[in-house]
Amino acid sequence: MKRINFIISILLVIFFSSCVDTYTEIYKANSPIYMSYDELRSSVKATAPVPLKTPGKIYFKDNHLFIVERLKGIHVYDMKFPKNPVNVGFITVPGCVDIAIRNNVLYADSYVDLVVMDISDVKNIKEVNRVKDALPYTVPPIDNDYRYDKVDKEKGVVVKWEVKTVKNELEMQPTPIYPIGRYYDYSRYENLTKSFDGGAGYANTGSSSTSATTFGKGGSMARFGLYDDYLYILDRSSVFTFNVEKEKEPTAIGSQGLGWNVETMFIYDNHMFVGTMDGLIICSLENPISPKEICRYRHVTSCDPVVVEDGFAYVTLRSGVSCRGVNEKINKMDVLKLSTNYKYVSLIASYDTFNPHGLGIDSNTLFLCDGAEGLKIYDCNDKTNITNNLIKKFPNIQAYDVIPLAYAKQLFMIGDDGFYLYDYSDLNNITLLSKIEVKQ
Repeated sequence: MKRINFIISILLVIFFSSCVDTYTEIYKANSPIYMSYDELRSSVKATAPVPLKTPGKIYFKDNHLFIVERLKGIHVYDMKFPKNPVNVGFITVPGCVDIAIRNNVLYADSYVDLVVMDISDVKNIKEVNRVKDALPYTVPPIDNDYRYDKVDKEKGVVVKWEVKTVKNELEMQPTPIYPIGRYYDYSRYENLTKSFDGGAGYANTGSSSTSATTFGKGGSMARFGLYDDYLYILDRSSVFTFNVEKEKEPTAIGSQGLGWNVETMFIYDNHMFVGTMDGLIICSLENPISPKEICRYRHVTSCDPVVVEDGFAYVTLRSGVSCRGVNEKINKMDVLKLSTNYKYVSLIASYDTFNPHGLGIDSNTLFLCDGAEGLKIYDCNDKTNITNNLIKKFPNIQAYDVIPLAYAKQLFMIGDDGFYLYDYSDLNNITLLSKIEVKQ
């Protein structure tokens, strides 16, 4: 009897094994091209000036303008004479998207690493430290509809994609299996598509523990922010905190969740204002090691950089592919009234716009980058009547973000064809001082 049972068992195994078949799925996919970690961590270097080709985020510190060449590095310009910017040099930093500067130390992302550079001599900038694996594994965006092929993190970082035919051996299963791909963090690169649905960065001045500490300034689209002795970096759902009291030796403190679809950061009056795709989060920095959420304002799903001044927040909302908007026609600017303790927010006005991106505020002068309609400058004394108080419009510019320098009354603006510097000391006669053009 045991022998018969054994034979039956063998036959059953053979029978059911014959029911599981394999087949080869052949399709086109975006296959990753890697840079090894060793190569990544030996690539940062200062070089001679190179032309501006794909401008990303901008940052200003001590008469020097830093323009990110998206995923490639950082251009450095001497702006001592605003009418004549001088291209000082280029810093190769693979995977760079955002930067921030504290005193003479520049912090930049390089794919998964945080790179620390000494810029005390802008003609001899050098890497002085690196926090390895400090940031989420991030891959560049694609510009087609093919699926992603598998990514092997052990091979290094993904620097680009190539479309090629992929073969996968799959087992036939009673329940269908769909090997579409995996999830990786695209958040820092979501605004780097061909249409450049993003723009210049912002690392805010915040406040300082010592009067000698100085921060640079950027625009409204940043994921980097400085406050006191801390550097904050956003990814899609969290904020990563670093202690930078010893500027050349930053230490990672940790990360904390903020919810999904986190986009931009603006630090003002001891608070962090975080723009997300479904609203605005306000965090207290009373304990800067651990930003504490104290208010959350929700709106329709859209991209939304934010700037804050004198009890009001200005938020631009736009929908599109990268913004995952439900309604493709959502393009507007909201004005929010903030309570004195920032725990309450109320909408006081909302304005239709063309395709708003970054924005800036200096007292009651509002600078709005409105996509293909260019740069618009408004008097916003009357918060309920802003768009009827247009001061000046600069059309025919694909405008993305701005940095207003209040003390100099100069406006830095980045667009798809380069960098613009305006003098707005006389609002009745705003003039272009200089331009840095993109060279293809």
